[in-house]
Amino acid sequence: MSHAIRVKQPGGPEAMHWEAVQVGKPEAGEVRLRHTAVGLNYIDVYHRTGQYPLPSPFTPGMEGAGLVEELGAGVTDLKPGDRVAYASPVGGYAEERLVPADRLVKLPEAISDKQAAAMMLQGMTAQYLLRRTYRVQRGDTVLVQAAAGGVGLILCQWASHLGATVIGTVSSDEKAALAKANGCHHPVIYTREDFQARVVELTGGRKVAVVYDSVGKDTFAKSLDCLRPIGMMVLFGQSSGPVPPFDLGQLAAKGSLFITRPSLMTYTAKREDLLASANELFDVVMSGAVKISINQTYPLREAAQAHRDLEARKTTGSTIFTL
Repeated sequence: MSHAIRVKQPGGPEAMHWEAVQVGKPEAGEVRLRHTAVGLNYIDVYHRTGQYPLPSPFTPGMEGAGLVEELGAGVTDLKPGDRVAYASPVGGYAEERLVPADRLVKLPEAISDKQAAAMMLQGMTAQYLLRRTYRVQRGDTVLVQAAAGGVGLILCQWASHLGATVIGTVSSDEKAALAKANGCHHPVIYTREDFQARVVELTGGRKVAVVYDSVGKDTFAKSLDCLRPIGMMVLFGQSSGPVPPFDLGQLAAKGSLFITRPSLMTYTAKREDLLASANELFDVVMSGAVKISINQTYPLREAAQAHRDLEARKTTGSTIFTL
């Protein structure tokens, strides 16, 4: 019998339960996948708490890696035994699951299953943020909120590789050292420094071309004040809560700013975009330009503790579950 984490009603970490489940046979266009590693992301918390509602009961988890076990009708570009990974749909906290074949990406030999589980969602998020939402150019200065987190560390490395100057916010000296070791030129410890004033100081008053903000409510207003005229605010998460209603007239007053609230699901909805994003991610990782830091590992059945640590900001880099 296969097992999975199930959430019957939204709530705290205690709402997640390790249970026996029936997986079933893959239908047309599906694959039965046996996980070897599963990724932890903040969106899993949003699903668990009901902030991003899902029909209950459900299995959380947006990314994983593993082996193809069985093919449904019409699946021709995969075979049993193939190593694959994905960053959607939800349902990853499971030993085995059914996945639409068109959401799976074959893994190069040089990418391990653990690396893939740690980077598919976070790494492809960094890819679309840096290469499509705002295309970072050599000479740009960028601000990364939560620079020591999973997406943050990848953003810092990749933006630095592209020739940008990277300013990043962190909560402690330890996280500042980690961010600096991963391409962040100027870590700012927001617990004792005003990050907006520090950005102005570091840029000589010019401010930054783009802010990548996954924090939301607590940082949004000051993030806007870090932008140069015609700069772009990219709000791609809300770990501190949703941003309150906002007068768009402020964008004009603050310098004709742009603002967007993108999601990976939109940017990879087309199969060709998914493959292009994954392949560019694989390339920068295999070249050594971006290193995936797996700093925490938990058995999948201990997902509740992993969520507690994530919400308490005890984690850095990427976190994976093993099976």
